Amino acid sequence: MSIKEQLKQDLVEAMKAKDTIRKNTVQMARAGILQVEKDQRIELDDNGVIEVLAREVKKRKDVLPDYEKSGRTDLVADLNREIEVLMAYLPEQMSEAEVEEIVKAAIAETGASGMKEMGKVMAAVMPKTKGRADGKLVNTLVKKLLS
Repeated sequence: MSIKEQLKQDLVEAMKAKDTIRKNTVQMARAGILQVEKDQRIELDDNGVIEVLAREVKKRKDVLPDYEKSGRTDLVADLNREIEVLMAYLPEQMSEAEVEEIVKAAIAETGASGMKEMGKVMAAVMPKTKGRADGKLVNTLVKKLLS
C-alpha cells in the first residue's frame, strides 16, 4: 500500500474515531501532497510524498520554539502530536552516529579539506539522508568535521 493510500485510510479511521488532531494533520498532509501534484502536474510516488511530509514536519518543528517562548503549552502539545502523527509515515530516522559516518565517507569521497568545499560534501550527503535525517543535523556535522 502506498503512503497516499495509507493517508486516505488513516483519515477515514481518524474521522470515525473523532480524533481531531490526527484528522486535521492527515488532511493538511494530503492537501500539501495534492498542491505539489497540481503545481507540478505530476503524480507523486512514495519518495515525493515522503519529501512533502518531511517538509510538513520541518514547518512544525520550526515554529515549536516560538510557541514555547510565548507560553502556549496547549499549542505546543498539539504541534508535538502533529509531528508524531506525521513521523509515523516517514522512514525511520537515522541516528547522529549514522549520519556522521555518511558525512565522513562523503568527505573522503570528495577529498574536501576545508569549509570552502562544504557544498560538495552536502551535495554528496543529502541524497543519502533525504527524508531520513534532519538537514540541520547534516549541516552541523559537515561544519564540525570540515573545521
